[in-house]
Formats: sequence, structure tokens, C-alpha cells
Amino acid sequence: MQEFDTIIIGSGVGGLSTAICLARAGQKVLVLEQHYVPGGWSHSFTLQGQRFSPGVHYVGQLEQGQSTNELYRGLGIANDMVFFRMNKNAYEHCLIGDESFDLPAGVENLKQKLSEHFPHEEKNIHEYLSLIEKVSYELQLIPKLKGIWQNITVPFRTKHFGKFALFSLKKVIGWHVKDPKLKAVLNIQCGDHGLPPARACFPVHCSVMSHYFDGGFYPMGGGGGIVKAMTKGVKRHNGEIRVKQNVRKIIIENKKAVGIRLENGEEIRAKNIVSNADPSITYLNLIDKEHLSKSLLKKLDKTKYSVTSLILFLTLDVDVTLYNIDSGNFWMMKDENDDANFEDLMSSNIDSGDSFPSVFISCTTLKDPASFNGRYHNFEIVTYVNYDHLKDFNGLDDYHNEEYKIFKEKIIDKLMNNLEKIIPNAKQHIIQAELGTPKTNEFYINSTKGNVYGTEKTLNQVGPFAYKNKTEIENLFLCGACTLSHGVAGATYSGVEAAAAILGCKSDDLLLEDENQKIRIYDAEDSATWPDWVHTKRTDKIRKFV
Repeated sequence: MQEFDTIIIGSGVGGLSTAICLARAGQKVLVLEQHYVPGGWSHSFTLQGQRFSPGVHYVGQLEQGQSTNELYRGLGIANDMVFFRMNKNAYEHCLIGDESFDLPAGVENLKQKLSEHFPHEEKNIHEYLSLIEKVSYELQLIPKLKGIWQNITVPFRTKHFGKFALFSLKKVIGWHVKDPKLKAVLNIQCGDHGLPPARACFPVHCSVMSHYFDGGFYPMGGGGGIVKAMTKGVKRHNGEIRVKQNVRKIIIENKKAVGIRLENGEEIRAKNIVSNADPSITYLNLIDKEHLSKSLLKKLDKTKYSVTSLILFLTLDVDVTLYNIDSGNFWMMKDENDDANFEDLMSSNIDSGDSFPSVFISCTTLKDPASFNGRYHNFEIVTYVNYDHLKDFNGLDDYHNEEYKIFKEKIIDKLMNNLEKIIPNAKQHIIQAELGTPKTNEFYINSTKGNVYGTEKTLNQVGPFAYKNKTEIENLFLCGACTLSHGVAGATYSGVEAAAAILGCKSDDLLLEDENQKIRIYDAEDSATWPDWVHTKRTDKIRKFV
């Protein structure tokens, strides 16, 4: 029988960062993934030769010395990564009704840009964005405080966080900003945590906004570029990754996790088990209830998961730059009533109506210019829906029936109507249009109700109320978006925390300084910044296509 130091269930970036840290510390590590490629939400795939990434649309804090840069350097994978800086003048385009507002990189640039649009709110803009910076800084400071004196002085060191932590985004922004359209622009990134302002936890939104204050960056190769660097990191330290491995049970003996049982009946033993699946999958599917405490079962019963999504993977045969499409993201809302728009998404019949009240649009061939074949442009168009309003399509295990096909065709048409507001007659230029539904999310990602961000990031499910890396079952650990934080960077950090819990050290001890590690960053909008090999890669792609 095979035996490992640690088995990791799921190869999302949380599971992969756990594997890197443990393998580098000398452990014999095995990562098991039920999909045919590793990466979880961060994986990439191809359709008719065109690449798409369902979960990675941009990453922040990637400049030298910033947190995500230091994370990848500390994991020893920075040299295997290339990112393109998205449009510095508008890494986010906010399309609200018939008006457009751009968010530039740099918080001072953002203050100036918004003040030009809303001169009557200039003072409030400066104060509110400064508050976002302070709360986010203090939020990151809390786990780093050491010693009696620093902990005694927590209330003074984190006074802004303490003052606003218990309030919703809607309340706090309402105390600082009056113009409803400005509120909508400032709240546009609610899409990055999937909650409307009325229900969004203010510190979580501060963390998201500040993460992107210095702009957005997109990995060459899409999300798969990050996954490839991480899997190389695991293998470099003799860790093993196996795909198409469906874990059926976590084996518990004498209140300890001692191994796993695969769907084919094979058992593999380990000293530690780490689950990168969400808590409901981990505890309710992989472990028998007899091994769980009443308090944990009660918590699981109360746990709410984030929104689920519809994602259109689209290829167009048209020069989209003629319609002012660039490497920036496009957030489209029918009007400034963001809470009402979200409620509309959650309460209406998914396949009724002509278009969606809110969508996210991303042109990956402009974000990753090395992927462009000289003619076709790829898009990922996303909106959120309520899983409970999704038809069961006759309740069949294999839901790919005629009713499901008709449903998808209706949704594709609705999303194309949204896109045609910025690219007229886009339907006439479709090369391919494939829709990912909540059913798709469940099948490939194995997330509860196809959720996108793990647990819902409301006040009662974040921070001290989130699921811990170390569980009540000895030798069983969790990582991923339901623990420390969601998003690419947050989930990756969660894996480092899980490894630290196993090794009995601090997470900082596992992020090793190496001056030779450096992420390569080029400007997506300026080909003069690209090295020769990027030009060659792009030219080769064009030559093969033609």
C-alpha cells in the first residue's frame, strides 16, 4: 500500500501552494485532482484551438515588493511566470446605463479621475479612498502583530478597521458619498466577491479594492499560466500530482484522518490530509457524519455559499479594437441601482428577458497579446445567477438533454445582447459560443451549488468566523477560498497557511527570500515593451493560423 506524508484533495491554487511548501520542506506529497487537468478555478482549456480561463480574469499587487509578487517569489515560482499589465489608464471600464467611467491604475490617479467626473464629490472621494487604504492596511496588519505590547495596542493600530468592520459596504459608502452614480462606480468591484453593497462586508470590499489600486495584471497563458508554474514548483521538489482521481472518502480511524479511498476502491494512506474542496463537500460528502461534532454539523447547516455563474466562452472574427475594446475589463450595469440589479439577477427567471442587468466582459486576446492569432478574439462574459432558480433538467444525472440545450441557447442570446451594446452586430461575427452553467461548475470544479467564491463573504463568515485551516479532526486540514480569503492570491495564501499549520511554523517561514526569483511583466498595450520571444510567439501563432 502506498503511503505519503500528506495527501491534498483538489489542485486549486490553495492545494498547489500547500503542496509546494510541504514538498519543499521535505515531505512526500501527493495531490489528487478529479478533473483531467489541475488548477481548479484557475485552470485553462481550449475550444477549437482557442484558450479560455473560467476563473482568472486579473491579479493585483504584482509590482516589485508588493504582496502577490512577494508570494510568488517566496514560493519559488516567480521565474516561471509572465504577466501582462492591463491598460494603465483603464484597467476597469464601468459602463453604467449610457455612461462610461474608467478606473486608472494608481490610487492618486483614481482620486483625480473620479474628481474630474464628480467635482462636487472631490473631498468625499479623497476621504473615502483614503479610508479604503487605511482599513485594508490595518486588516493585513492584524495577523502580523507580535508580542504583548503590539497586541495590547491593537485598538490604536487598527482604529479605522475597528470603527467600520461591523458595517455593510452600503452603510459606510453612504456615510461618505452621496452621488448614486459615483457610489455605483466605487462599488463596481462587488463583482469580485459576488455580493451587493447592502450585504457586502466593508473590510472585504476594502481588501478587494486595494488589491487592484495599482492596476490589474493578466497571466500569459491565462489562469493555466499560473497553474503551470505551480505544478512545476510541486514537481521540482518531488511532489506528485495525479489527475482523474475521484476521492470518494477520507478515511477516519480513532478520530484521526489516516488516508483516502478513491472511487475505484483504492486506498492511499498519509500522515496528513488536506482538503482543497469546500467544507460541505469535505465534511458531508467525504466524511461520514458520525465523525463530526454537533457544533460543526450546525455550522455546516448554516453555511451559505457564494453566487454561482453563467460564463460565455466566445470567439469573434472581427477587429474589436475598432469598438474601443482593450485589455481592460468591462463591467456593465443597466443603471446605478447596484443592489436592485443584483436582486434582479437573483430573483428573476434565468432564461427570461432580453439581456442581463449586470455582466462582466473580458477580451483575453488583448490581455494576453501572445495568444492572439492575428484575426480571432476571445471573450469571457460572466454574470451571476441564483442556483436555486436553475431548472433540474428532469433531474437526470446526465443533464445534457434537449431542454438543457434550449436553455443554453437562450442564455447565449441574452449575453450576446449585452455584448452588442459595445460591439454592434457581434452575433454576425461568432466563430464559436459555448456556455458554462452552474451545472458545468459542479461537474468540473466540484463546488457546492457551483459556487464561485467559496463561502459567501458576509460578516458572519469571514475573519474569525471563517473555516480554519486546522480542523476538529486530527491530521485533517482545509485550504482554499472558504478559509483565509477568496481570489487567486487569497486562495494561494490559504495554502501557505495550511502548510504552516501542518509544519508547526508561521506562514512567513515558508515564503523564502530568493533574489534570483523575478516575475516578468510587460505592458499589454505597448508592444515596444515585449521581448523578442513574445513577438516570435505571437508571429508563430499568426503563421500557423494563416
